[in-house]
Amino acid sequence: MGYPKVIEDLIESLMKLPGIGRRSAERIIFWLLDHSDDDAAVLAERVLELKAKLRFCRLCNNFTEIDTCPICTDQTRDSAILCVVENPKDAMAIEKTGFFKGQYFVLLGTVAPSEGQGLEDLALHKLFNKIKADGVTEVVIATDADLEGELTALHLIKALRPLDIKVSRIGIGLPAGGAVEFADMSTLSMSFKSRREVVPLAAQGSANNDPAGIGAI
Repeated sequence: MGYPKVIEDLIESLMKLPGIGRRSAERIIFWLLDHSDDDAAVLAERVLELKAKLRFCRLCNNFTEIDTCPICTDQTRDSAILCVVENPKDAMAIEKTGFFKGQYFVLLGTVAPSEGQGLEDLALHKLFNKIKADGVTEVVIATDADLEGELTALHLIKALRPLDIKVSRIGIGLPAGGAVEFADMSTLSMSFKSRREVVPLAAQGSANNDPAGIGAI
């Protein structure tokens, strides 16, 4: 004898969440059944509120509930240094270290040829606008140390070179294949302290040999 259909349907929905298997979904459901209707209503309301209110900052793509995120509007931040990350979770992980006091730009993805995602899909015009508007003098690339993150970093380095600003990459500390969001605070702090300036080879700058179409930006 199986569960009633209403339970099976909810199990299937919960299993779509990352890290949630059937057993975990069952535990969540029985927790809800053991608690009051008010608890279930509050949970449902907050999920809907999350979808309705959360948006991406118009300047940097970080999470915000208003037009512009608190970091972009914080006058105490050093707007001359811009940290480029893959997603908002990475920015939050770096913020927790308390080490970085500059601004952020969130790419909302990576260069992933296997998924048909190129640099042109990462809103580079928005990044360039922020660099120019804020008078950025250094861009710190803090993408993950996996294949997609390193490929994204290489393309960004090439795209940013015509702006004649310092471009650096987070350094030692983050292991090969490691994700920024899962690194501990001391590792991230070390990575920023040891960031290195990146100087691409001149031969890589030819727009005629630009497979990603970066020269057209």
